[in-house]
Amino acid sequence: MPPVCVMIKPASGLCNMRCGYCFYADEMGKRGQGSYGIMTEETLECTIREILRFAEGECTLAFQGGEPTLAGLPFFEKCLELEARYNVNHVRISHSLQTNGYGLNPEWCRFFARHHFLLGLSIDGTLATHDAYRRDAAGAGTYLKILEAAKMLEAAGVDFNVLTVVNRRTAPKIRHIYEQYRKLGFRWQQYIACLDPLGEEPGKQEYSLLPEAYGRFLIDLFDLWYLDFREGKAPYIRQFENAIGILMGHVPESCEQRGTCSHQSVVEADGSVYPCDFYVLDQYRLGNLREDGFEALAERRKELRFVETSFNHTPECRQCQYHPVCRGGCRRHRDQPGQENYFCRSYRMFYDACMPRMLEIARMLQRR
Repeated sequence: MPPVCVMIKPASGLCNMRCGYCFYADEMGKRGQGSYGIMTEETLECTIREILRFAEGECTLAFQGGEPTLAGLPFFEKCLELEARYNVNHVRISHSLQTNGYGLNPEWCRFFARHHFLLGLSIDGTLATHDAYRRDAAGAGTYLKILEAAKMLEAAGVDFNVLTVVNRRTAPKIRHIYEQYRKLGFRWQQYIACLDPLGEEPGKQEYSLLPEAYGRFLIDLFDLWYLDFREGKAPYIRQFENAIGILMGHVPESCEQRGTCSHQSVVEADGSVYPCDFYVLDQYRLGNLREDGFEALAERRKELRFVETSFNHTPECRQCQYHPVCRGGCRRHRDQPGQENYFCRSYRMFYDACMPRMLEIARMLQRR
């Protein structure tokens, strides 16, 4: 059995910030019940018990939200206690947590360091680009507060990535952002294309990422990264590492770069399970870990044909010279049958400009 990865939302979509482009706020507004509040201890126990009954070898528990730290530090201490109680199969458990950093303090950071949590810290570049959309409940900017959170994590010895949303403001400023991250010592970086609201025509929001801008962003970022790579000091950037890995014959860890959905499980605060963080909607509910085991969830997943539906690449996509490495991208960006990926033009721009250097790197790494 492959390693089990379960995403848990201990505070549902509750958040102490009000980011203008939040895709999960959009999802909550499109289901019968928006927020499920804070996960109860009983639901947490059912969740951990069932995960460890099913898992073999190793599993990853990834905590996201909303803002997962709103569940409180005692919640996570209880989670570790339950893992120790129910891990009768001696599964190797890894933990990750994605946070906006707004509520972090030294106590949180010591906890994450002591228990080897890998953190994803959301930050959108510079003060101007970050504060454009990432504001607190009172409407104030949060950039300086998040930089303090990064310093606390670093001081405590916590491993963390910075997660940057690529939107209308950040895309054209990537050269400035990259230099800022270099100065701040951010060696692990992830860049996430901004999502438009579900079911709406893309590109119409003030924050929307347009294909031309995304293509230019990828090229500019790769140019900067390639120069650092040649000098042996490039940061880890998942898109580039995955793409070069594909050229070397490796399986990418990102489902976006696999081009098809994977068998994920997203657990909302009430115990309900969904197949993907981008589809935590009533029509995609697989069951509830308070009542159902993973075997029952798998049956419901088959009925929905969720993974199978993600093979909906157009003939033009499959015949493209870049399909072996691009693979059609994320299903969310090509959600209707016969629809090409919204960012298809972006990827063509990127590979046209950067493929020779990517092949050069792949050949060099293979020789090593």
